[in-house]
Amino acid sequence: MLKQKRQLFELLFMAADLLVVSGAWCLSYWLRFEFELIAVDKGVPPFQHYLSLLLFIWLIWAFVFKRMGLYRPMRGVRRIRELWLLINANALAVLFLIAVTYLFREKSVPFSRLVFLYFWVAATLLTVFERSFLRFLLREVRRRGYNLRYLLIVGAGKVAGDIATRLRFHQELGIQLLGCLSRDGSEKKGPRGIPVVGSYADLDKFVQRVDVDQVVVALPLEDNMYLPEIMSHLQETTVDVKIVPDIYQFVSLGGAIEEFEGLPVLSVQSTPLEGINLFAKRALDLALAVAGAAVTLPLMGVIAFFVKLTSRGPIFYHQERVSVDGSKFTILKFRTMYVDAEHQGPGWTVQGDQRVTPLGKFLRACSLDELPQLLNVLRGDMSIVGPRPERPVFIEEFRRRVPKYMLRHKVPAGMTGWAQVHGWRGDTSIDKRIEYDLYYIENWSLLLDLKIVFLTLFRGLRRNAY
Repeated sequence: MLKQKRQLFELLFMAADLLVVSGAWCLSYWLRFEFELIAVDKGVPPFQHYLSLLLFIWLIWAFVFKRMGLYRPMRGVRRIRELWLLINANALAVLFLIAVTYLFREKSVPFSRLVFLYFWVAATLLTVFERSFLRFLLREVRRRGYNLRYLLIVGAGKVAGDIATRLRFHQELGIQLLGCLSRDGSEKKGPRGIPVVGSYADLDKFVQRVDVDQVVVALPLEDNMYLPEIMSHLQETTVDVKIVPDIYQFVSLGGAIEEFEGLPVLSVQSTPLEGINLFAKRALDLALAVAGAAVTLPLMGVIAFFVKLTSRGPIFYHQERVSVDGSKFTILKFRTMYVDAEHQGPGWTVQGDQRVTPLGKFLRACSLDELPQLLNVLRGDMSIVGPRPERPVFIEEFRRRVPKYMLRHKVPAGMTGWAQVHGWRGDTSIDKRIEYDLYYIENWSLLLDLKIVFLTLFRGLRRNAY
């Protein structure tokens, strides 16, 4: 029954996708040759010439969408994930279509490249809108108690409670929790009030007696010895089985499932800044650093003049800091202290610190002393946005007493960051700074970087002048 429902929904989604893609193809022809956003200078080809490609379009889009996993059940999948798949699938399908037109092209009536451009944009936008609308309808249907799937949890520990809480918060998923199985089944209630409907030994009988669509195995660590027996029972059924391991205490950053030569590997300390994401962040850094240097160069010239005029010593201050993966670099700042200020050793500035020059107090209060770090960004030492780089001598202290401190070095250090725009900078709580830094790493995106840059410009990065 469940398989038949899946096939029905797959056909409905495929029919809707092909319908809107067909509309996008016709719309693209109209925009190019009827609406004429750009003048047509080689004559208008017959509509039938473009209509003849619809069969190829249906075959290509159905194949690509299915291969990209867009017809798999997506209950519990974040909508942003589906939208990202749609964008990629439409781009790939358009490339296939262009290849097909070259194989079957007619020299007398070639296909317009602008039509393909319009089609790519229209197909992407329309399929995104169509999928969003269908998902909205499905959520409303499930909220009213229709199209439900029934789930059983094997395990009665913390993980089971967390699963139940998430299901209660997301009733639009249409998943009805039947209860959970514990080790001996003696309890009446499990974590978060889940009804205990039996023991691990009752699994086989329960699945045969009750209409269960999905079983989630969420054993506490101390019950993992029962996993082989549980899986042997489930292998004799047709229910959908998922395993949620009890490893929350070990996942510290960006937990994800990876693959190594066909073996599933659970990553518990990963970063989103890899591959294309790292390239995109670097491109944004270069663009912002070049623009920032061009705008602030006259101001930096004025500051350099007054630093030299008001106190003895060099204009710039060089200091060793630590960035991504523990790599060390020399940070560049305008000098705000007197020469030999740290002859007794490194230390935080304190209120009324006599080591800071009068001009230095003003520069530090407005964060103008950090403008030369744009050169560090251009050199690739650090980023515009990221956790603030710290000195090695302080890192050795913090890593011993602050949990997860070293995880902030999973991304490049930055001139500004999520912690800084919320006021956690300088001589403030290191625990709060780590909390905000880890939030930034786990939720990184180019939009978040731009938001932090905007907040930096809007709010400023004022800190104590001492």
